Amino acid sequence: VQLQASGGGLVQAGGSLRLSCAASGRTISSYAMGWFRQAPGREREFVAAISRRGGITSYADSVKGRFTISRDNAKNSVYLQMNSLKPEDTAVYYCAAVSLPTIATKIYEYDYWGQGTLVTVSS
Repeated sequence: VQLQASGGGLVQAGGSLRLSCAASGRTISSYAMGWFRQAPGREREFVAAISRRGGITSYADSVKGRFTISRDNAKNSVYLQMNSLKPEDTAVYYCAAVSLPTIATKIYEYDYWGQGTLVTVSS
């Protein structure tokens, strides 16, 4: 499965962005999906994950209550709604997929990765 993330950009602190991850090659209904991010000079970290049918989600503590992951299997897409953005949310955001019946929160668990989309939050 090929993944393409989009929707990044420059936003002021307190603002919102919605990232999209479009899949091709296979239907994502068989895959748990996740979002990760990597800030300059830092390791890639987990942001959010969602199960195949969307019934189970998980978030990093740093984004809980501000970000929402969702999916539309009919559109073969996954989304990350980001509200109340902070400068520390600045990073390249990546979507990823793994064929699991539940969710995955570790980088090594994921098999497929998309190219990232840059989110910059100004103070």
